Amino acid sequence: MNFQQLRIIREAVQQNFNLTEVAAALFTSQSGVSKHIKDLEDELGVELFVRRGKRLLGLTEPGKELAVIVDRMLLDARNIKRLAEQFSNSEQGRLTIATTHTQARYALPQVVARFKAAYPRVHLVLHQGSPAEIVSMLQSGEADIGIATEALDSVDPFVTFPFYDWHHAVVVPEGHPLAAVQPLTLEALAEHPLITYHEGYTGRARIDATFAGAGLSPDIVMSALDADVIKTYVQIGLGVGIVAAMAVEPQRDPGLQLLPAQHLFSANTTRIALRRGHYLRGYAYRFLQECREDLDEDTVKAAIATE
Repeated sequence: MNFQQLRIIREAVQQNFNLTEVAAALFTSQSGVSKHIKDLEDELGVELFVRRGKRLLGLTEPGKELAVIVDRMLLDARNIKRLAEQFSNSEQGRLTIATTHTQARYALPQVVARFKAAYPRVHLVLHQGSPAEIVSMLQSGEADIGIATEALDSVDPFVTFPFYDWHHAVVVPEGHPLAAVQPLTLEALAEHPLITYHEGYTGRARIDATFAGAGLSPDIVMSALDADVIKTYVQIGLGVGIVAAMAVEPQRDPGLQLLPAQHLFSANTTRIALRRGHYLRGYAYRFLQECREDLDEDTVKAAIATE
């Protein structure tokens, strides 16, 4: 048994048992992947995969149990390397934050500035992706910390902490009729074409649920992944925008007017997620504490520790 065989087991699950994709992800040949699988099955004396001809369809029961152990072993192998790096050079390294565009653009700049002032030699990677991509990166160990509003608190291997609460707001071109509606109502909003976030991003589910709860079917004419795109199309008159309130900055958004909507939409919580058992370098704890003062090293270590 060797680490390449273990990596193949994990990658087969992540690539939905497509051996071509497994080989590409591990920079090897498909025939080499097949041989490693066969050698491991011969060594263990059990079949690990359900097959149809040469195709892999899934894991057998022994394969499912082995996949859990493999995941833990590979995580521990990465942890050993991080542990050595921490004690050989605690001021230098790499920290990967997986987050959405909204968080990277509006919530994290000051956090990053303070962190880089404290650790100028740490290479900080802000990987912007969807909530599903953030989950995948945390699960695989590609990311050290995940930050998003959706998806993170429903994954069993993760521990999450609240980062901050925020509300949606309505954004319209200056002089738009909605600016005169006091107080703003869902019914008034629903009379106009709307532009907001794509499903699964930045509280979109809460927007949909709010309108549905009021018995309204708004005309959402366009959806986008980030607020900057939404604001661009509001500016050209395509519709009324519903965005995260912190994404509208008067000095940077000339020609747009922000209409508070806290009374219409309930608060959202952006969360910080870590994978249990994932070894964090010392500077990662500093980044977390720059996000929230109460996320000190002892608190975080206790939360992510595995039995």
